[in-house]
Amino acid sequence: MKRRDFIRTASLAVPVISLFPADLSGIARSSTPGGIEKRALGRTGEMLSIIGFGGIVVMNATAEESSSLVRQAIEAGINYFDVAPSYGNAELMLGPALEPYRKDVFLACKTGKRKKAEARAELEQSLKNMRTDHFDLYQHHAVTSLEDVDTLLDPGGAMETFIEARKEGKIKYIGFSAHSVEAAMALMDRFDFDSILFPFNYATWNSGNFGPQVLARAREKEMGILALKAMAKGPWAEGADRTRYPKCWYEPLVTPEDIKMGLRFTLSHPITSAIPPGEAELFKIALGMRNEIKPLTESEVMSVREKAASGVPLFSYKGTA
Repeated sequence: MKRRDFIRTASLAVPVISLFPADLSGIARSSTPGGIEKRALGRTGEMLSIIGFGGIVVMNATAEESSSLVRQAIEAGINYFDVAPSYGNAELMLGPALEPYRKDVFLACKTGKRKKAEARAELEQSLKNMRTDHFDLYQHHAVTSLEDVDTLLDPGGAMETFIEARKEGKIKYIGFSAHSVEAAMALMDRFDFDSILFPFNYATWNSGNFGPQVLARAREKEMGILALKAMAKGPWAEGADRTRYPKCWYEPLVTPEDIKMGLRFTLSHPITSAIPPGEAELFKIALGMRNEIKPLTESEVMSVREKAASGVPLFSYKGTA
C-alpha cells in the first residue's frame, strides 16, 4: 500500500467519538470584551470571526438592504465574507455594499469551473463584480466527485489558473469547498491547500459519520477549517412547505435554542468559522448569538448526540478508502 493511500485509509477509519469533545487548545483564539471571538485560519496567520457572512444573504436583495446587512455584520465584528458567482446576483449586491470596508475584511470567493480558461474568466469577472483587485481566499467550489478532482488538478485544469493568479497577486490563499468525503480527502492528499470549507454539522457528524475523518486530515495538514451547514437540521421532508426559506435547499434549524446548539456544536471543534444559511432572518439570529457561542459541556454533548439520532442527517458516509 502506498504511503498516501495508507494515510487516507487511516484518516477515514477514525471513529466518530474519538474526535469530540475536541480540544480547542490547538487553535489560536482571541476576543475583546463584548467583541466576537476570532480564530486562526490554519497556518495562514489570518484571524477570522467565528461567524462568517455568506453572500447568498444578499442575493435578490435591494442595494439598500445589502448595505444594511453588511453594515450590521461589520458593526458586529464580522470580518469574514464569502461569495460565489453561482449565488445569483450576490456578487453584484455584495461588491458595492462591501466596498467601503474592503481593506478591513477577509474576502473569499469561489469558482465551479474545472478547466483553466473557464476558471480564469470567472475569476476576472468576480473581481470586477466585487470591486476588488484581489481575493484573500479563492476556492474550488462544490467539488463532489473524484472526476472533478482529476479535472481541476490535471494539466489544463483550474488549478493552473489558481497558481498563476496567486503569483499575480490576484488571490492570496487557495482552498476548496466540498460536500463529499471522498473528494475532500483526495484533494487534501494531492495538493497543499490553505483551507477547506466543508459541512461540519451535529447530525451528519453523529448519525452520518460524515466529517470526523475530514477534520482529522485537515488538522494533520494544518489547514484553515471553515464550516458549512452548522445550522442544518436535515433534508426537507416530502411535502414540506419551503416557501419561508427559499434559499435553503435543506431544512434549517429555526428556533433560537436549536440554532445556538448547532453553532456551538460546530464551533466546539477546532474550526475557524461557521457560515450561517443564506436567509437574512437566520443570519441575523446567528449574528445576535455571536457572544454566546461557547464550547459544549460533556452533558450537552450527550444531549446533542441523542438529538442527532432522532433525525435524518443531510449527508452520510458509509464507504472506506
